[in-house]
Amino acid sequence: MVTLTRSKQPRKQRKALFNAPLHVRHKLLTARLSEELQRQYGIKRLPVRKGDTVLILRGDFKGVRGKVVRVDLRRVRIYVEGATIKKPNGETVYYPIHPSKVMIVELDLSDKKRLETIERIRKQREEFLKKLEEFREARAVSKPEVIVVGGSGSGQESNK
Repeated sequence: MVTLTRSKQPRKQRKALFNAPLHVRHKLLTARLSEELQRQYGIKRLPVRKGDTVLILRGDFKGVRGKVVRVDLRRVRIYVEGATIKKPNGETVYYPIHPSKVMIVELDLSDKKRLETIERIRKQREEFLKKLEEFREARAVSKPEVIVVGGSGSGQESNK
């Protein structure tokens, strides 16, 4: 997740979120990929774009699968085909959904820069996992073995 502030106070967390610039808000529009897409591209999450097909996982529209019609950076919400409500005057409008409550099931790859972004994120993840594995191996080799010698088993000595 994007770190907006170091404070733990909810008041400052909300303020940082509301005052975040657009390039940071774009990262807040991240949704997880389906397991099939995770295996295919080697990444777990990606920012939602107009044209992606998503599956809604929470709320009144749970189970609805549709294309993203609009992405609202200011409100950090997406609008999906099939997730509509009827207003009192009879007009049908899209219902705003938070991107964390959806799963991307089909990507819109019409933009070549998006493929470059996916490849860059995949390489970063592979490098991170490689370094993590090296760290774990180095830690396992240098970790001394603990041998307990003697003792009564209670861990406390009596005062006599």
